[in-house]
Amino acid sequence: MADPEKRKPVGPVVSASHLADGAMPALSEMEFALTVIGNAFQRWTVRGMAAAGVPGLTPIEVLILHAVNHRAREKSLADLCLMFNIEDTHVVSYALKKLEALGLVAGGRRGKEKTARVTEAGSAACQAYREVREALLVDSVKRLNFNEADLTGLAALMRALSGQYDQAARAASSL
Repeated sequence: MADPEKRKPVGPVVSASHLADGAMPALSEMEFALTVIGNAFQRWTVRGMAAAGVPGLTPIEVLILHAVNHRAREKSLADLCLMFNIEDTHVVSYALKKLEALGLVAGGRRGKEKTARVTEAGSAACQAYREVREALLVDSVKRLNFNEADLTGLAALMRALSGQYDQAARAASSL
């Protein structure tokens, strides 16, 4: 067995070592973690919704359905794009059309603005997803011994970092 003192340190855990060689390797670690968790979260949303009885949705369609169901208030296309920081309105528009075709949301208008509201079937699908989520995800996350304040703080940090990435994207587009 190799001498523990001669072993090379492992890390940082990144997907692109050339980016981690810069002034902030931890940012590369966080970006890799975001990529992995983002993909895992998307896979979960699709499979969770399928387990709830609504197969065939994409991750964005699942998120849009839950957002339209949120507080039982109709949402505009602009509201949904802003909520999820989506630039391409066609992505949300297509998701709404598919959800409407499945009878999960109903389209409407507020002046010239297209809106969506959840239907009874959509609300029931969201409730079934919630039940699957509680049984399969919430219970297992609780076993990690995170408390609510830890998760809330992590979410706040992620939202703050999203602003930094947005600003950097605006700056990059002007180069």
